[in-house]
Amino acid sequence: MLNWQGVIDRSRQGNLAPPSKLELSDHQWRERLSESAYHVLRQQGTERPFSSNLCQSFETGVYQCGGCSTPLFESTTKFDSGTGWPSFHAPLKDNVIAYHADHSHGMVRVEVTCNVCDSHLGHVFPDGPEPSGLRYCINALALTKV
Repeated sequence: MLNWQGVIDRSRQGNLAPPSKLELSDHQWRERLSESAYHVLRQQGTERPFSSNLCQSFETGVYQCGGCSTPLFESTTKFDSGTGWPSFHAPLKDNVIAYHADHSHGMVRVEVTCNVCDSHLGHVFPDGPEPSGLRYCINALALTKV
């Protein structure tokens, strides 16, 4: 299971090969996504905290990428972080999430994207629960629950 040092290493040295790759034109993305989902997924936007009921939903299921439907997180890894965004402690598979150093807004963070379609999901932080110690802080608009 990936830990914080592994996240940092991937953000600096490169990510695992994705299980597949989806590449669409900007026009195709705009046709496929709502305006708000496009802003988050394709323009690295962030939704307002506590703006989705997905934060408090803990029903059994799988959370897929809102851009390409790649399974990203299992409900068993979801937890209430109190931050206002859905939070998980581990991805479903090791190669479905990509990690990128993010120095925007005067901060140093690690952005997480879907490794299949390169959609922005959110960020990962080293303050999550065991067993990973990670908190994947994900925009609800970047997810579809099935």
